[in-house]
Amino acid sequence: MRNVLVAALTSLVLSLLGTPFAIRFFRARGYGQLIRDDGPTTHHTKRGTPTMGGTVIIAATIVGYLVAHAVFLRGFTASGILVLSLMTGLGAVGFVDDFIKIRKQRSLGLTATAKFGGQALVAIAFGIAATKFSNVHHLSPVSSHLSFVRDYGLDFTAVGFVVWAYLMVTATSNGVNLTDGLDGLASGSACMVFGAYVIIAFWQFGNSCTVPRNSVASNCYLVRDPLDIAIIAAAAMGACFGFLWWNASPARIFMGDTGSLALGGALAGIAMTTRTELLLIVLGGLFVVETVSVILQVAFFRGFKRRLFNMAPVHHHFELAGWNENTVIVRFWIIAGLAVAFGLGVFYAEFLSQGSLA
Repeated sequence: MRNVLVAALTSLVLSLLGTPFAIRFFRARGYGQLIRDDGPTTHHTKRGTPTMGGTVIIAATIVGYLVAHAVFLRGFTASGILVLSLMTGLGAVGFVDDFIKIRKQRSLGLTATAKFGGQALVAIAFGIAATKFSNVHHLSPVSSHLSFVRDYGLDFTAVGFVVWAYLMVTATSNGVNLTDGLDGLASGSACMVFGAYVIIAFWQFGNSCTVPRNSVASNCYLVRDPLDIAIIAAAAMGACFGFLWWNASPARIFMGDTGSLALGGALAGIAMTTRTELLLIVLGGLFVVETVSVILQVAFFRGFKRRLFNMAPVHHHFELAGWNENTVIVRFWIIAGLAVAFGLGVFYAEFLSQGSLA
């Protein structure tokens, strides 16, 4: 447990103290956020706020992970390296997107094709590599079986899993990206989901089937490196908390696509390596709501030539309906917290339903 705490504390301090340096660095170079002209008019005052703060989150997460291993002389695991690589790779795609926006002074960066292509490249590389590296217990970082709280009967096979990994990564990263429209909304919500995964992964570590005394129980977990995943989740949570200090309304810096794509990728990677892929839909309920609102808006407009919401994603709908931005943020945080609490309840209830450990 100590290495989990060290990872969280290290990333928290680095993010909390490092973000002001990033603010000054990006402001000095004119790396300011561009605001959509068709968005809420209250957002126009945010134009020029430093962006690409996601670089701090990524760096703090990686350093937190490294320090936790260095302090306790733990070896790195394939699962941990793959999740961090997925996070960093998607962060790189987001960084290019953000840089193009700044360089060309427009609110759109990469074309949709280029952006999805970059996400696909990173996701497919993760999907292929994650099925390799079996350990002495014949467990690879991920399983080709569909999972909710643990693996179930449906087997994608190795090829099918790569496609599933692509869908998981793009859906989650774009979900966080769509949520990142108000000060602190995405970073605060991500803190909660990462916190849930600290609990889930550490619980799996304590009830692992690879421990002889647990192997005869029906509710032990076949997960390759749960402790390492708990360390990453803790580091990401700490990094998000530290960044939120400066990203809360009124935001001094935005995470940009650099941060939102990276956080979404980390969540998808953690879900796959903990065998809780469908549970992520529950834990990240707010991200699902935001994504579905965009899908419904587009479908409704194409089918009926009118808008279902004032504006999508749905948080903008409430802004245009007259809600104060802080009111929207806090109420959406409440939704995110309820989704996380319900997801943890489902996880623990499933564990209890399987009986006590031997």
